[in-house]
Amino acid sequence: MVALEQVAEIASSLPETTEGERHNHRTWFVAGKAFAWHRPFSKADIKRYGNVEPPQGDIVAVSVADLHEKEAVLAAGHEGVFTIPHFDGYAAVLIELRRVRKPVIRELLTDAWLASAPPAVVDGFVSSRRRTR
Repeated sequence: MVALEQVAEIASSLPETTEGERHNHRTWFVAGKAFAWHRPFSKADIKRYGNVEPPQGDIVAVSVADLHEKEAVLAAGHEGVFTIPHFDGYAAVLIELRRVRKPVIRELLTDAWLASAPPAVVDGFVSSRRRTR
C-alpha cells in the first residue's frame, strides 16, 4: 500500500517538479506539463462499474509516453494498475494506491516524468543517475 503523501514525496524528488492543482486535484508538473495527478472517480466513473465494486481509496493517474507504452504497462500486470473507458485513447494509466507496491509506483512516476520532461532536463537526470551507479 502506498499513501498519497508517498506519491507526493516520490514525484517531488524528480528534478524541476512542481506541485499544484488541476481540476481541483493535486497534480505534479514538470516544465508546466502534468505527469501525475490525484484522480478520484466521478459519479459517472462509478456508474460504469455497474454491480462490480470499483477500485477503492486514492487513485492516481500517470502519463505514459504513448498508447503502445500504455498497453505495455497494463500488460505487465502490476497489481493496482488499470484503466477505465474514460481513458480510452489517452496516454495514461490509473493506479489504485491501496494495492500497488512502492517500487512499482516509483517506476511509473519516474517513467511519467521522463515522458513529460523537456529533453535537456531528461538528459541531465539520466546523466546524474549514471554517475551515482
